[in-house]
Amino acid sequence: MIVVTGAGGFIGTALCEHLRSRSIPFIGTVRQMTKGMPGDLEPVGDLSQLSDASLEDIVGGADAVVHLAGRAHVMVEADRNPARAYAEANVEVTRRLASAAARSDVKRFVLASSVKVNGERSRPGRPFRSDDVPNPQDAYARSKLAAEQAMSDALGGSTMAAVALRFPLVYGRHAKGNFARLVQLVASGRRLPLASIRNRRSLLYIGNLVEAVEAALVAPTPLSGAHFVADAEAVSTPDLVRAIAHASKIRPRLFAMPVPLLRMAGLVTGRSVVVARLTDSLEIDTSSFRGATHWTPRWPLDAALLRAASQHRVATAY
Repeated sequence: MIVVTGAGGFIGTALCEHLRSRSIPFIGTVRQMTKGMPGDLEPVGDLSQLSDASLEDIVGGADAVVHLAGRAHVMVEADRNPARAYAEANVEVTRRLASAAARSDVKRFVLASSVKVNGERSRPGRPFRSDDVPNPQDAYARSKLAAEQAMSDALGGSTMAAVALRFPLVYGRHAKGNFARLVQLVASGRRLPLASIRNRRSLLYIGNLVEAVEAALVAPTPLSGAHFVADAEAVSTPDLVRAIAHASKIRPRLFAMPVPLLRMAGLVTGRSVVVARLTDSLEIDTSSFRGATHWTPRWPLDAALLRAASQHRVATAY
């Protein structure tokens, strides 16, 4: 039996759907039930407010835990102390939940982490590798790295195998975020000054992600440490726009603007971070995960976008 925390979120919903389709027993925990949630989920409240005994009750009897719950990356920060908010939600909860799992003889613990642990951009032709030195650039990324370390520290003398899966941008039905905004821009028919960009960005379709999580759970040799997971092919921003347009059955409207001018425009308008994500490379090497699990991503970008579009919504989240 598998315990999935954060089962009501974008990734959690998709993972629980996948486990149901595979007839794999699971318990999906959510903070509270809301309209439209499947009735087989279990409301447990805020994990950060639960006692150690309550956390042990949640994971007791489980073979594995997939920890998805946490504070996601926030583009417009409203909290006065975001570092503390991230630490409480991502680091402390992970430490206590992993400790409870280890005490309860859980065999495997899978933590959802982020490519941002390694930085905001990769050098051209040099994807991030799992053994690279981390280089987190913001409070969210630092909290995810600290969560990975807390998970490892919680093992103590237990035999539980713990692995962090570092995901890039995740896209698919029912997600939100920067990719959703790009989809909306493409759908609007607005001309986009992105044709001159020559970058490479790794993405991860939600259908590939849930199959990768299953692969981590059933690998003959339990995984440990940190591994990257992504679609088979990285893509440039202009090619991504073209793929979105094709999936949406519209004509892409791209024109060329020199990248230095795009960066200058981002600086003037206060959107430097947005421009950087459109122009910089962020590519990852998934060979360590594929080698350990024999997993291969089933859905290429075009097919994944077409599948999501046929389900009435194409969007994404980190």
